[in-house]
Formats: sequence, C-alpha cells, structure tokens
Amino acid sequence: MTAPGELKTTETATVIGALLLQRGLISQQDLDKALAFQRQFKGRLGSILVRMGALSEDALLPVLSEQLGLSLLAPDQLPTQAVEIANAIGASGLSPEWFSDQQLVIWEDPEGTIHCVSRNPINSYLHETLAAALKDHPRAWHFVRSQDLERLLKLIEIEPQGEYEDEVAHLRELAEEAPIIELVSNILAQAIDEDASDIHIEPEESDFAVRYRVDGILHTRMSQSRSRFDAVASRIKLISGMDIAERRLPQDGRISIRAGGADMDVRVSALPGVHGESIVMRLLPKERSNLNLEWLGMEADHHAQFSRWVQEPHGIILVTGPTGSGKSTTLYAALDAANDRSKKIITVEDPVEYKLAGVTQIQTHSEIGYDFARALRAILRQDPDVIMIGEIRDLETAEIAVQSALTGHLVLSTLHTNDALSAFTRLLDMGLEPFLVASSVRAVQAQRLVRRLCERCAREFEPPQAIVEMARQLQQRYPSLLATPAKWRTAVGCPHCRGSGYRGRIGIYELVEVGTAVQNAIMQRATAADMVGIARQDGYRSLREDGLIKAWRGMTSIDEVLRVTGLTEGEE
Repeated sequence: MTAPGELKTTETATVIGALLLQRGLISQQDLDKALAFQRQFKGRLGSILVRMGALSEDALLPVLSEQLGLSLLAPDQLPTQAVEIANAIGASGLSPEWFSDQQLVIWEDPEGTIHCVSRNPINSYLHETLAAALKDHPRAWHFVRSQDLERLLKLIEIEPQGEYEDEVAHLRELAEEAPIIELVSNILAQAIDEDASDIHIEPEESDFAVRYRVDGILHTRMSQSRSRFDAVASRIKLISGMDIAERRLPQDGRISIRAGGADMDVRVSALPGVHGESIVMRLLPKERSNLNLEWLGMEADHHAQFSRWVQEPHGIILVTGPTGSGKSTTLYAALDAANDRSKKIITVEDPVEYKLAGVTQIQTHSEIGYDFARALRAILRQDPDVIMIGEIRDLETAEIAVQSALTGHLVLSTLHTNDALSAFTRLLDMGLEPFLVASSVRAVQAQRLVRRLCERCAREFEPPQAIVEMARQLQQRYPSLLATPAKWRTAVGCPHCRGSGYRGRIGIYELVEVGTAVQNAIMQRATAADMVGIARQDGYRSLREDGLIKAWRGMTSIDEVLRVTGLTEGEE
C-alpha cells in the first residue's frame, strides 16, 4: 500500500479520515476503528483502512494525492529500464541495498529532476537523506500504486540474504510481512470495487498475473514478479485455512473478510500447476438484497410463468445452463418467492453460497460420503414442503428427486445442459425411465447472462438485415413485449466501464412447461430438436430470441447476444 508515510499527528490523520468520510468512501464506524487502532499501535491511517478492508488503494490514493499535494503517477509514467534507476542511485552515492531496505526508488528525467516514490513518501528521514545526497538536483515526490512500486523495486534486484532451513517457517514469515498483507488486501478490495465475481492468480515462469472476472469476462489487472508469488499464495492459503506446506495436492478453503467496504465470503481453490499453484477466489457478498425474481431481468410473460411454477405444490422445476450462467441465483430467487413462512424449505448445496432466512441449508461433504443422495434421504424425514438440490449429477440423486416430487414435494434443482429441451434427454441418458421424467418434471428453464451496455458510452447502431427480419417476426409473435420502437445500440467503451463498453449483466431465458404434448414426446424419447415445434405452440422462445428482445430495447448489444448464444444456433 503506497499511502503516505507515518502520519505525524492525530490531527493530520483526522483530516484525511474526514475527506474519505466526506466522499462516502468509508463509514464513520470504519474511521473510528482505524483511529482507535492507530492510537494504540501507530501506523498510517490509509494503510490501516486498507488492511481493515474499509476501502481499496485505488480509492484511497487520489484523495491522499489531493490532500498532500503529491501527484499520483500512472504506470506509463514510470521507468521501465533498470539502468534508469541504477544511474540515479549511483549519482546519490547511497547503496542499492539501502534503497531496497527503505522501499524507495528514484530516477532522473531529461530535465535533471530526480523523481522519488516509496511506500512512505512523506517520511522526513527519506527526504533529509536524499536532500543531503542529491543537493544539486531538484526532487519531486509522488504516489504510485503498490503493484507499480513492487515492479520498480524488482528492477533494483537485491537478493535476500541467508538461507532458511525450515521452508514452512519461511513461507509463514513471508505471509506475515506488511507489504504482502497489504497487497493481498488490495487485490481483494480492487476486485470488489470492480464488482468482480472471481479473482484468478496465475503463476508463470518469470511472473504471475492477477485477473478479475468482471461480467463473465476475464481482465488482467496486475502482473508481479514470480519471486513474490510464494508469499502471496502463502498469505491467501494461511487466511483461508489451507496447509501452506502442501503444494502438490489441490486444496479448498474459505475466508470471511471485509474488503472494499463490503462483507464477503470468499471460496478459495488452489490447484498445483507446472509453475506453481493456480489460485482462484470466488467472491460471494454476505448480504444480497436483490435475490428476487423481479431483479433477474425476466420479461413479463416469463416472470408470470416462473412465479406460477414456484407456487406449485409438487413436481420438479429445473434450471439449466453452463457454469456461471446464474442458475444458483435463480434458485435462490425462487426460494425467496416460495418462502411465505408457511412451508418447510430445505436445501442441499455444494457449497452453500448465500444464507437465506427461514430456510434450512445443508452443506454436503463428499469426502466423508455425505453427498447429495445421502443428504436427500435424510431430508425426506424432516417433513419438507420444498426441497432445493444444488445439482442433479447422477442417477441416484435423480431417482430420489423424482420420488420426492411424486410424493408431494416441490423440488428445485439445476442441470448442466445447453438449452431447456435438452434437460429431458439428459435425464433419460442418466437412466431414468421416460414415464418417471414425464410425470415428475413440471417445467424447465434455461438461461445465460449477457452484459448490459454501459449507459454512458453506448451509441445507436443499425443492425444487419437478417437481424431486423428476425426482430420483425418476434414482434408479430410478441407484440406486447416489442411495442416500443427499436433502440438498437452497440458497445463503445469509456473510463466508467473500463473500456469494455459494458457494465453489469442481465439474464436471458427460455422456458418450457411440461404439458400433455411434451409428456408424449418424452415418452417417445423424442430429441430436443423434435420437441422445439411442440414447445413453440405453448409460447416457447429460444435464448437467442429472448436476447434479441433485450437488444431491441437497447439493454445489450447484438454482438453480446450472439457471443453468449453461439453463432450456429439453429433457427426455424
């Protein structure tokens, strides 16, 4: 964390704290905790706030820059060659070891000004030492982000002295160093600031990358020297309850943290690779006020249809789609709609992602034999009205789900299929008899997530004639949904959306209700393609068609709909 150095007085800290509070970057409670910590243990207020998870470094540095009058340098304003730093260090007469110890980097510009960056850019000792060593050169001090300072320090290339006989002790020591603690805290805080769903930390031969999955797309946000990877990996494994000495086997862990001003549960996975462990962290907010059907983005007819399904007294309702398509969120929203406190609702999940009030949630543990099937058998003795199964993965689980549905329970679950109609084929392939599938499954919904266009930079767009013709046919079939004039738009990119052209996501859906005609098709083991015509008679529309309705309204782009639904989807 490249915040200013030691704040000289509590009054100075209070000024910075007041600015952060005034701009809504922290809460009064966060500020009070940080000031109390500072009074007891000393240190920099900004660093304390970042370690607490009250805000990210990216949010803090512009305020400190303004308050203290030091410029904040972007990565392209920093030196890229070691010789630039080495020449300036040589001119100072001070040793490279001293600069490395002080976490200080200097370089000279063509006009002769010495530029200085450090973790503590207002430390009087550093100012006085450089003033004496470089008295003939003007000096300018700046802020830089932690990852940029780390890259510059790497150019000094001071190797650590001494050997560690106990590697585990060495890893633990690295994980407890203040710069590593702040780096990991900042990685988490920045991801939360960007509304990322996952953080990927991927080691290579000479460096490691930090990538965030934002709106379903991975973006590289940081690259660090490979020499720091073991410390970062050890820190993450330490706080998530993993064994830091085990680097040959996969491990899973969990962290409950406060970062970027939000309380989060973080699921952590470490997977050994050629160059080291690939670490992936899934970010799950503890508080989700938007877990309801209205927030999902369903069209009016789909919303009414799905709302009716979740009030059914019995049967199986399936939500299908690939990993990352929002199936779990839809199931949680369905449980919220079904939970009127007059029903006993039990879920079996792996893992439990969000905690729901008034719902009994069960975490499976396959390593001890407590899998979906075993949990479901126990659940049926708990007199449930509604059962939610995280995923139907095998025949045994499918058979218990069917048995539950046929004995008067409403069962909600997910399947990994590409569309709604393929769910029936998938269940038959598992080994279920056609008459059991036809009599137990009430409805199937398939879904994907498409990115919303950024409202600040999206511009109008004239679509290809083939798309216009498809939209005209949709308008004839769904006049109420396409009653407004078309508002086709395309992505551009701006600072608000970090150049992507999109910000946020919305769902696209296809719904199939199991009526008599669909039941007969299942009994005859008809393929998904054969069932399309039957489903059309009941108002079925494909994922692509639902996506085009949202593109018509300017909510997303045609390119995004085609990216998510595929370029080869058959159309009638």
